[in-house]
Amino acid sequence: MERIFEQMTSWIKGWIVDALMVLLEGMFDSINDQVGQVASDVATSPASFTPGVFDLMKQVSNNAIMPIAGMVLTFIACYELIQLVIAHNNLANFETWIFFKWIFKTCIAVMLITNCFDITMAIFDVAGNVITNSGGIIQSSTAVNGSQLETLRETLEAMDIGGLLSMFGEIFLINIGIKIMSMMVFLVIYGRMIEIYLMISLAPLPFSTFGNKEQSMVGQNYVKSLVALGFQGFLILICVGIYAVLIQNVTISDDVVGSLWGIMGYNILLVFALFKTGTLSKRIFSAQ
Repeated sequence: MERIFEQMTSWIKGWIVDALMVLLEGMFDSINDQVGQVASDVATSPASFTPGVFDLMKQVSNNAIMPIAGMVLTFIACYELIQLVIAHNNLANFETWIFFKWIFKTCIAVMLITNCFDITMAIFDVAGNVITNSGGIIQSSTAVNGSQLETLRETLEAMDIGGLLSMFGEIFLINIGIKIMSMMVFLVIYGRMIEIYLMISLAPLPFSTFGNKEQSMVGQNYVKSLVALGFQGFLILICVGIYAVLIQNVTISDDVVGSLWGIMGYNILLVFALFKTGTLSKRIFSAQ
């Protein structure tokens, strides 16, 4: 009877140890896959990230927003002409150069609104080039080293069932937390790209305001916001580089739970920093 009990206990311990090893290995795969892909995702241009969505936004912009932008541009051009006339005492001090100035400014405004998509893509191409050239900042791997896990099997097998069950519960909770952190990293990356798509879909409207000095503040703020979104990817890359350096200081010791809580803490720090990149980038470029 005692031998049967020992065999059952050994079988249960073996099952728990195997389950713990599966949890730990899956946990590291989730972290490494999500964080390791961040650098390539932020360097990808909107046109290449999801071509289908980009084409949809371009069609919507050209077919639905461009006519409204043309009306806004016409109104601003007329307003600018009226301002020029009033500024010269209702043409009492007539100077023909003001009409050439108006024609020149209007032509520039028409060129801007016609090529607004090319201009917005140029901004993200420049930002993407900066991000690509800065890829070398991540000198350390972003992968959490799980090679020490196999050496922990003996430690786990030496524990009693109560200790293993307690550890299983803690590691299970940590595993769920890290998967949530990985999902939040995904949300930051894809949320930024969705914001970019939404911004470029309305590009003709802000670009139509460049024909007048007073109204051009709308277009200037829009361009600043585009630049901030583009270089947010650079700040995200910096965050991942810092994370890569910090995560290499974590070693899986005999205190498995303590080591995993350390990894969890670094992941929380990474997610918090990633969420702050948008606000920080807009603050740097004075985008509203």
